[in-house]
Amino acid sequence: WRLYARTDRYFLKQYDADTNTNVTILLDVSASMDYGSDAVTKLTYAKALAACLAYLASRQRDRIGLTTCDHEVVTRIPPSAKHLDLVLHALDRSQATRPGAIARVLTALQDLGRRRGLVVLISDAYEAPDALAAAARPFCAQGHDLVMFHVLDPQELDFAFDDATVFEDLESGDRQPVHSDAAREEYRQRIRAHITDLSQRLRGMGAEYVQVTTTQPLDAALAQYLGSRAALARTR
Repeated sequence: WRLYARTDRYFLKQYDADTNTNVTILLDVSASMDYGSDAVTKLTYAKALAACLAYLASRQRDRIGLTTCDHEVVTRIPPSAKHLDLVLHALDRSQATRPGAIARVLTALQDLGRRRGLVVLISDAYEAPDALAAAARPFCAQGHDLVMFHVLDPQELDFAFDDATVFEDLESGDRQPVHSDAAREEYRQRIRAHITDLSQRLRGMGAEYVQVTTTQPLDAALAQYLGSRAALARTR
């Protein structure tokens, strides 16, 4: 009104309101995450990714929470503006030792609260895409922004093994000899089909899907994701 009194013209005051979001990181710590064809395992990469996301969210004054899980919840830290140190400590202690059932755990975690927020799932997603998507769908229905980081080792995509190789299931301990050259093309087709099915199901219900490999520089992966998320926010 003071500006109107001085100029005899109407003005509209605009401002950006600060908002605090609940950011809940769901980290898969099942035994399959302990695989790594190089020095960095999927779990090591996933923990670093989760720590970076938690730190960035904390800098924005968001409330940070963490749930680690395999076939059940291992650690659960509720979102809070003061929980960054607890989250980082829990990430540092996390180990991948037991079989996983992430879809079942997601179903049990659908009580994250009435307050809408950002839910980040970090996993290698070795489950049926339809089961995983069905378990994740209620998060989107409740109004949460759901983002999945699909962490894979390059060998899980390329299958560049030589000759006959014995493979061991990290979760069941089963061992199976495979002639890599003969199985390579079929394996690649199956993993591509799995990734396509999972990404389409998640995106189809409004979630975001981000595939990363353990050899991908973490800063580049984060920059690409945050850039696309900022562009999406401007569009909305």
